[in-house]
This record gives sequence, structure tokens and C-alpha cells, in this order.
Amino acid sequence: MPKYQFTALDIDNTKITATVDARDENDFRKTMRAKNLVPVKFKILDERRTTYRLKANEVSEFCRQLASMLSSGITAVRAMEIMKERDFKNIRIKRIYENVHKDVQQGLTMSEAMRAQGSAFPELLMNMFASGEASGQLESVTDKMAIHYDKDHRLNSKIKSALNYPKILSVVTLVVVIAIFVFIMPSFFEALGDIPLPAITRAVVFISNFLVEKWYILIIVVLSIAALASYVMKVPSVRLKFDKLKLKLPTIGGLLHIIYTARFARTLSSLYSSGVSMIKALEISGTIIGNKYIEGQFPNVIRDVRNGEALSVSVRKIDGFDNKLPNTVLIGEESGRLEQMLVSIADSFEYEAEQATGRLVQMLEPVMLIVLAGVIGTVLISVMTPLMSAYNNPDMFAG
Repeated sequence: MPKYQFTALDIDNTKITATVDARDENDFRKTMRAKNLVPVKFKILDERRTTYRLKANEVSEFCRQLASMLSSGITAVRAMEIMKERDFKNIRIKRIYENVHKDVQQGLTMSEAMRAQGSAFPELLMNMFASGEASGQLESVTDKMAIHYDKDHRLNSKIKSALNYPKILSVVTLVVVIAIFVFIMPSFFEALGDIPLPAITRAVVFISNFLVEKWYILIIVVLSIAALASYVMKVPSVRLKFDKLKLKLPTIGGLLHIIYTARFARTLSSLYSSGVSMIKALEISGTIIGNKYIEGQFPNVIRDVRNGEALSVSVRKIDGFDNKLPNTVLIGEESGRLEQMLVSIADSFEYEAEQATGRLVQMLEPVMLIVLAGVIGTVLISVMTPLMSAYNNPDMFAG
């Protein structure tokens, strides 16, 4: 429950500064009236709000434990009391559990207690819990969310795992190139003395000298570019264009189409099956795609569905989803099995995403090896060219 810090006047017109717990501003003002205080100024402290955001596997674990206890007839308060006592490797997660328990104990619902923790829980989860509480199906919703975030974690883990090798190869390539230019090339070119050097060799010498003598400039430039890119990507119009461009990239764009479609289908299925209206489900689903360009198209989809257009027709207009999505939704609408079809297509696309990631990695490996070979080849040419010239013209070393 949020904590309010206030300065108020009592019945003797004396200033009092203190803190008080209150659910919201209305509750705070009621408390003030009950204490015969007139607030002059106040602000929310809410010390328990956190910037730590639970990862998908951590959210899944939270939901799985809660679902297990709720299905056993244990109340939410008691369930959180038990859950907060387990061993935690991350103290920040323990604090989140403790804070949720405290808020639920003071009368807040689970969704309200979760929302009071700032950015700790995903927006989708809090909306789902609120829906489950309103419909009396919190246990069912909690179980579905455990499955939802478990699958989300597995897909992300498989994609990250598949990309580990290219990342390692990139680091190795960078280390090898820096080692060649910083430690090997300077001593070699020093041994060549003052003999004339071809253009490619002079270029390599310049790069080598720059890395040895002015490496700090390179670091400043790299950090500046990274900071500028981070700032620019926060500009809505730039982020929109960048997210649109990602979808048009060869191979990578196709993979992103599949991932975004799977994410949308899984979320919409979870919401719709939990009794959330289609309009509300679309509003929430549109915010978790992870692509601003696609998200920006959802207001039109929601408007069309609200006006009576079929979901299959509306989602067909979205640029960024796989073409199989509207056809599958259409089958679900005609058969009355929309929920099952959404689950089916989500599973299908998640499998396709894994396969597409594997193909992408297979393509990246030879490309990176070619880049590494090209760098080393350039260095060898820059070394061999002056040596061959010196061999063919021994008079260059005379005197």
C-alpha cells in the first residue's frame, strides 16, 4: 500500500509533518478527515515500488506457486505468506514477494498489490489477474499465466542460446584483430625500417598506430555513438521507422514476423480464454508485441472490430504478422473454436521461430568466418607486399 508523506494543520492550527498508509488519494483524504487534519501538501513515498522487472521465468515461477496453493484452497494472503519465506538467490525478488504479501494482508487484491510494486510485474499479468478476480477464476488464470510465461521464457532462451555461438565468434574475431594490430604489427613494421610501403600497408600501419597511441579516442567515439543511438531510439518517430525497417530486412525480418505473430496469438488466446472481451484483449495484446510499428496499427484494428468487422479481416490488415494468422483466425471463427486455434497457431509459430533462428545462425557463422578471414587476409597482404618488394629490390636495404 502506498505511503503518503504530508504536512497538515490540526484543530489548533499547528503544522504536523508525518506519513500515513493509504490505498489512494481518496483514502488518504478520508484518513486526514478522521484525524481532524487539513492537508497542506502531500506526496506519495511508496518505498516499496521497484525498478526491478521480473523475468519471464521468474513470473512463471510466481504464477505456478500461487496457482498450486490456490487450487489447494489456500487463501491469497496465506499463499503469499508461504511463498515469501522460501530461499531467494535474488534479494530484490524476495522484497517483491514480501511487499505483495503485506499489501494483500492490508486488504488489496492481488492485482492491486502487484501494481503497487511499480514495474516488477508485466502489465499483461496484472490485467489478467484483475480479470480473474472479477470473474472468480483467479486460480485458472494464474495457472494459464504460468504456462504462458514458461513458454515465453523457453522460446527466448532457445533463441538466445542459438545466438551464443555468433556472439562468441564476434568477440574472438575482435580480440584477434586488436591483438594483431596492437601487439604484432607495430614490431613488424618497425623492422621494415624506411623502405617505401604500398597503400594497403600504409593503411594498416595507420590503423595500428591509431589503436596503440590514440585508443582512448576510439573508446570515446564508440561510447558516444552508443549514447546517441540510445537517445535517438527513444524518439517515437525514429523508433517507429526503425521497427518498420527491421521487418523489411532479409531473413531477420521473416524471423521477426514469426516471433511477433506467436507472441500476439499466445497473449490474445490467454486473455480471450479468461473471459476478457475481445476489444479489451486486443488493447492489451497490442501493447506487448515489442514493435512500435505493429503496435501503432492496433487502434484501427480495435475500431474495425468494435464496428462489427470480423477479427480475421481486421488482423489481415496488420503489416508485420505472418499471413497464416488471419486464415487460422478465420477457421477458428467459422468453427467456433477461436481460442483453440489461437493456441495452436502460437505453438506452431514458436516452433517455426526456433527453426528460423537455427537457420539464421547457420547463415551467420560462415559470414563471420569470412569477415575474420578477410581481416587476416588483408593484414597478410599488407605484410607480404613490402617483403616481396624488398626481395625483388635488395638495393632498398643498402646503406
